[in-house]
Amino acid sequence: MVRKFTGFTAVVAAIALTTLAGAESSGANAQVAAQATEVAAQVAPLTQEVVPVFVEKEVVQELPEEAEPEIPVVDEAQRAQSLRELVAAMPATGELSEELQCLAGAIYFESRGEPLAGQLAVAQVIVNRAEDRRFPSSYCGVVYQRSQFSFVKGGSMPRIRTGSVAWTNAKAIARIAHRGLWDSEAGDALYFHAKYVRPSWSRKKVATATIDTHIFYR
Repeated sequence: MVRKFTGFTAVVAAIALTTLAGAESSGANAQVAAQATEVAAQVAPLTQEVVPVFVEKEVVQELPEEAEPEIPVVDEAQRAQSLRELVAAMPATGELSEELQCLAGAIYFESRGEPLAGQLAVAQVIVNRAEDRRFPSSYCGVVYQRSQFSFVKGGSMPRIRTGSVAWTNAKAIARIAHRGLWDSEAGDALYFHAKYVRPSWSRKKVATATIDTHIFYR
């Protein structure tokens, strides 16, 4: 830190010098000088002003990573006799992280009309892609990858009816898939399409499961 003296200290010093000048004729130089030094020593510490030193470089404060709140669901997963039971046991409240919001949104738009197993399979494909080097390494990266999911328009997701049962289920499925709490029939699938279409790439892939209206491939 850099320190400077205020005007009050300068006044004290001036008084001391004036007193010394007047005392030369009386021969009391030493005594007056000692007194002036003592006064300045007593006043200076009280009148020092700390001047901040500004850093030229930009200072970036790291923010804590957004973490999904701890949810005691492991025991529920062990006790659940079906995926439906596990979905029902998942908390209906609580904010999703940005990544799980992307995952749940994809489940909602791609498969909200499918059975829970079909919704979990869609979620599993996104999880698998995020873990595969050929795809983006995050759920949001996978969901928003160009020309991969038809519901993404202009790089954004349509509005979600957050008060619907479909959204509640999508959030639960997203948490289950993210934590690996239930095995999906899709297995290690990286692709899927609806039964009513036949994309050319499907002939080069191995089908892993067919769930309701979707076929899954690796």
